[in-house]
Amino acid sequence: MKAIVIDKSEGGQTVALKDFPEGELMDGEVTVRISHSTINYKDGLALTGAAPIVRRFPMIPGIDFAGVVESSSNADYKPGDAVLLNGWGTSETHLGGYAEKSRVPAHMLVPLPEGLTARQAMAIGTAGYTAMLSVMAIDAAGVTPEHGPVVVTGAAGGVGSVAIALLARAGWHVIASTGRTEEADYLKGLGAAEVIHRDELSGSPKPIAGERWAAAVDSVGSNTLANVLAQTKYDGAVTSCGLAQGMDLPASVAPFILRGVKLLGIESVHCPRPRRLEAWRRLASELDLDKLEAMITTVPLEGVIELGPQILAGKVRGRVVVEIG
Repeated sequence: MKAIVIDKSEGGQTVALKDFPEGELMDGEVTVRISHSTINYKDGLALTGAAPIVRRFPMIPGIDFAGVVESSSNADYKPGDAVLLNGWGTSETHLGGYAEKSRVPAHMLVPLPEGLTARQAMAIGTAGYTAMLSVMAIDAAGVTPEHGPVVVTGAAGGVGSVAIALLARAGWHVIASTGRTEEADYLKGLGAAEVIHRDELSGSPKPIAGERWAAAVDSVGSNTLANVLAQTKYDGAVTSCGLAQGMDLPASVAPFILRGVKLLGIESVHCPRPRRLEAWRRLASELDLDKLEAMITTVPLEGVIELGPQILAGKVRGRVVVEIG
C-alpha cells in the first residue's frame, strides 16, 4: 500500500512516499481503508522533525483519517461502516493516516456523523474538532454572546477558521486576530465582525489591561495568550489549545484574582469518548457546511510532504483535505 513514511538514521529524519507492507500495520481490531486525511499544525511538526512528535520509526504520520471499515473483530464495527479517527497517538506511537490503510484498536474510532461526508470530516479534522471542544468549554463556563465579544487568535489557521464559523453562527461578535490581514475578506466571510493584526497581542504583556472581550479561543500561546488574558472581561473564559508563538506563558495572576477569568486547557488527543462524540455531533449540526467549503484546499497524498514546512510558517489558510482513495 502507498504511504508517507518517516524514518530516521544517523543522517537525520527522512520523509518519502513509499510502498509500505500491509503486513507491518500495527495491532488492532479494525482495519480501515482510508479515503481522506488532513494536515494540522502537529502534522507539520512531525513531517519536518521540528519537534520530537514521532517516537517510533518507521512511522506513517497523519493524526487524522476517515474511511470505511475493511475488516473488524469488534462488534461495534462491521465492514462497510464509515468511520473517522482523531489523535490517540497516531503519528507519535501508532501508525497514522497518510496511507491507504490503517489498523487500530476499536476505541480509537468514532462513527462518521450523519450529515457529514468523509471529505467534510477531514476538512474539519483535529483542528475543527479542537475548535468545537473550545466552544463547548466556553459554553460550560457559562459565558455567552450577551457578555461581550469573543477573540479568536491564529484566525486564518485551521482551529481559528472553524472557531470563527461556529461562534458567529452561535451569535457571537467575533474578533479575528491574524498576522495575515490580507485574509480579512476570507475571515469576514466565515463570520468575523472585526479583524485585528496579531501585533496588537504579540508584544510584551501587561499584568492586566482594559477589558475587551468576554471569551477567547487561543491557539498561539506565549505573549499572545498572556495579552488575551489581560484584556478579558470580568468572569470571562479563555481556551488554550496551541503554541504557534511558543510554549511559555509570561502572564501574571492578575486576570484570575482581580477579574475571575477562567483559563481552560483544551486537549484533543485523549479526549474521553463521550465528549468526543458530543463534539462531532455538534459539528455535524452546528457548522455551516458552505463556510466549511470556503476553507478547503485539496491535495493528493504525494502533496503532503511539502505542506509540512508551510503550515509551520503560517502559510496554510483554513483546512487542507488529503485525498487518498
